[in-house]
Amino acid sequence: MTEIKSLFQFINDSPSAYHAVASAEKSLKEDGYTRLFEGEKWSLTDGGKYYVIRNGSSLIAFRCIKNASGFMIAASHTDSPAFRVKLSGEKCGAYSRLDVEKYGGMIYYSWLDRPLSVAGRVVLSTENGVECRLVNLDVDLCTIPSLAIHLNRGVNDGIALNPARDMLPLYSLGKGSLADKIAAAANTSPDKILSHDLFLYNRERGITLGAEDELILCPRLDDLESVYASLRGFLSSTPKASIPVYAIFDNEEVGSETKQGAASTFLFDTLSRIVGDSYLTMLASSMMLSIDNAHALHPNHPEMSDADNAPVLGGGIVVKFNANQRYTTDAVSHALFLEMCNRAGVKTQRYYNRADLPGGSTLGSISNTRVAIPTVDIGFAQLAMHSATETAAVSDLEPMIEATRVFFSTALRATEKGFEF
Repeated sequence: MTEIKSLFQFINDSPSAYHAVASAEKSLKEDGYTRLFEGEKWSLTDGGKYYVIRNGSSLIAFRCIKNASGFMIAASHTDSPAFRVKLSGEKCGAYSRLDVEKYGGMIYYSWLDRPLSVAGRVVLSTENGVECRLVNLDVDLCTIPSLAIHLNRGVNDGIALNPARDMLPLYSLGKGSLADKIAAAANTSPDKILSHDLFLYNRERGITLGAEDELILCPRLDDLESVYASLRGFLSSTPKASIPVYAIFDNEEVGSETKQGAASTFLFDTLSRIVGDSYLTMLASSMMLSIDNAHALHPNHPEMSDADNAPVLGGGIVVKFNANQRYTTDAVSHALFLEMCNRAGVKTQRYYNRADLPGGSTLGSISNTRVAIPTVDIGFAQLAMHSATETAAVSDLEPMIEATRVFFSTALRATEKGFEF
């Protein structure tokens, strides 16, 4: 259970995308990685370990290997569906409520009647310009109260929640100031805060449950479980002839089309700066894992899954397929990944959407439009995706860490007929 406890701590330390990057950065620094800055010239050495951050919420780490044949890239996302706090902050009256708007496609009702708090970043005025600081109030600050059944007798027949009316968090009985609390958390005064990117988050901590503690119940498993597992695999890998690249992107939940998202130039810019003129040649012998969680067979609604391709909790790493390329897996990338999983001694299972139901998408196909290499979409099987609290299996975590470790330690070489290891 040590690995699960470390996962829970990582998620608890990562209430926003900015904090997820900070958590990953802490582990990278402890392992001897040096930060680079996009606005400076890079002086890279053979065997050097580096990382670069864009806009505070996306990060790419890599190791330099002289005469490398290609890149082995694993990418996941730092953001989760949540409610963003507007700059207007509070709606006051007999009750003080936070003024929020939805970010991504969350399940509204799952946020009701839970202990919530606020985290993200603030931007301060300084003598020399502006400065970004992370903030996490880290207290049970507010809740979104549901309407009692006595006032809505049809609630159990279905309810349509309006985010502008029903999802405003109760913050206080007309006392206290959110601005003051945010300023205190940032170690500044309210008048110094020029702007902020703040989000609500579920304060509940991850737990194990089940007859033998075989289940995980935790906020933000989508996709911080992938962020954590691929980081552990990256740090424990032993690359020899390919450059391992650990990438975590923000804004997947809203389409990735931002300066720091998977649709941006961030990955291309970083890879091309690492190897210069060899970039295009090396792409031919490269591969990517797009790691984002997958829908498990639901115990109460098996009819919502494809009858023959429904992954289960504890069944191994899920490989995701879609004919319309919502997932980027094809026969080549699938076969390459299966070979690596065989070497790692790790089980896999398949996910297809039920043919008459549209599925979600993730960053693999989006990233491929910027960096075109064989890519396989994989993930953990989970239930209640996009809920404020999600469910997965304890036994799936370590196999993903081992699979990504083997992946980062592998080198590919493109041949006329396919790829050689």
